[in-house]
Amino acid sequence: MQVQEQPTAIDPTLVKDMVSNAHGDLARVRELLAQTPALINCAWDWGGGDWETPLGAAAHMGRRDIALYLLEHGARLDLFAATMLGHLEIVRATLAAFPATLGVAGPHGIPLIVHARKGGAEAAAVLAYLESLG
Repeated sequence: MQVQEQPTAIDPTLVKDMVSNAHGDLARVRELLAQTPALINCAWDWGGGDWETPLGAAAHMGRRDIALYLLEHGARLDLFAATMLGHLEIVRATLAAFPATLGVAGPHGIPLIVHARKGGAEAAAVLAYLESLG
């Protein structure tokens, strides 16, 4: 049996740059991803366990364009991004299976309902659903 070597960790400076720019700079996100494709699912810990992925950054800022770009390039969909993007069926199914998830905070402590608000018209049905849950 051949033992595979552990891949080299991504430079933390690149990880922070990717997550920071995923909050609002699609051009820089494209550039970083072209340079280092493994950044697609990286995560940055801002401290105290406040970790964030590029998709998470785009989601709480309501940057649908960045979120969709990341998803098209292999980002792992999470509940917060699905909420911002307006995927009611995913949000309902997740909360039905795991009701406690409603109270789970996203990056920077931002709750699901804020992600729904950031999603605008595309997330209106998700916002109404979350509001109906109290």
